[in-house]
Amino acid sequence: MSVSAAIVGPGNIGTDLMYKILDRSDSVELERMIGIYPVEESEGLQAAVDEDINVSTDGIDSVQEHADEFDVVFEATTATAHEQNAPVYEELGLFAIDLTPAAVGPYAVPVVNLDEVADVTDNINMITCGGQASVPLVHAIDRVADVEYAEMVSTIASESAGPGTRKNIDEFTQTTAAGLEAVGGADNGKAIIVLNPAEPPIMMRNTLYTKVHESTNIDEVRKSVADMEERVRSYVPGYEVTLEPVVKDQDEVSFDLNDSIVVTTMIEVEGEGQHLPSYAGNLDIMTSSALGAAERIAEQSSAVASATGGSDD
Repeated sequence: MSVSAAIVGPGNIGTDLMYKILDRSDSVELERMIGIYPVEESEGLQAAVDEDINVSTDGIDSVQEHADEFDVVFEATTATAHEQNAPVYEELGLFAIDLTPAAVGPYAVPVVNLDEVADVTDNINMITCGGQASVPLVHAIDRVADVEYAEMVSTIASESAGPGTRKNIDEFTQTTAAGLEAVGGADNGKAIIVLNPAEPPIMMRNTLYTKVHESTNIDEVRKSVADMEERVRSYVPGYEVTLEPVVKDQDEVSFDLNDSIVVTTMIEVEGEGQHLPSYAGNLDIMTSSALGAAERIAEQSSAVASATGGSDD
C-alpha cells in the first residue's frame, strides 16, 4: 500500500527529498511540490516540472486547494512556517512530517520510536540533522547502559548550511538537545553545531560523548552501536560510525566523573548526491529519515488495511 504526498518548500531539502522519493520509493507517491515563488524563480519548482510533478505557488493556500490529492505533507520550509501551517494540516486531516526544528509534534527517529509516535499523532518532527545522526546511537548506548549525559558536537560544511539552517541555529541546538533526552534516553543532553568553512568542503561529522556508570560493559555498548549503525544504514546509506565507542580517561575530560566514565564515538554521513553534493550529509540524513518515516507510515497503513479486510491498492 502506498501513501500520496506533497512537499511544501521547494528549497534544497525539498528538492533532494523529491529526487529520493522518485528514485528510491515504491510506497510514497509524490503528487505535488508547493512553494511561494513563481516557477521561473524557483529551481526546486522547475525541477519538479521537469520530473512531471504537479506544482503550486501559493503556499499554504495551495495545500488547502489540493488537499484531497495527498495523505502526507512533508514540511521543508522553516520552523516559523511550520508553526503557522501545522493547524491547517490538522484541520485538513493531513499527516505532517516536519523537517524543521519547530517541534510542534513529538520527535521521531525511524529506527527508535516512529511506530510509537505515529500511532498517537498526525504531526511528527524529524528533530534535526544532528538529532537523526546522534539520537539512534544515544538510544543504542542507553539500552545497555543508563546514559546520564549526552553531548553532541556536529560539524558540517559551511557550504551545506543554507539560509534556513543558519536562521534556525538556536532551534537546532535546543531541539537536538531535547531529542537526545526525549528519544535517545539521556538524562541530560547538549548539542553544539560548527559550520566549517574548509575547502574542499568536509563531510558531516558528529562527535558524541555519553556519560555512563563505570560498571558499563564497553563490549556490549560497541555491539549495540554496531547493530544500530546497520539499522540506520538501511535508509541512510552514507551513515558510518568512524570511531567505535571508546572510554576517555579522567584527565581527558573537564568535569568530575565520580563513579562514571565517558564513552566517545564518532559518526560521518555522506550524501547520496541525488540533488545535493555528497558532502551535504547533514541535509541528506534529514531527507532520508523523512522518507524512511513516510515509508514506515505506508507499511502501517497496509497492515491496518489487511487486518480490517481493506484494500492494499
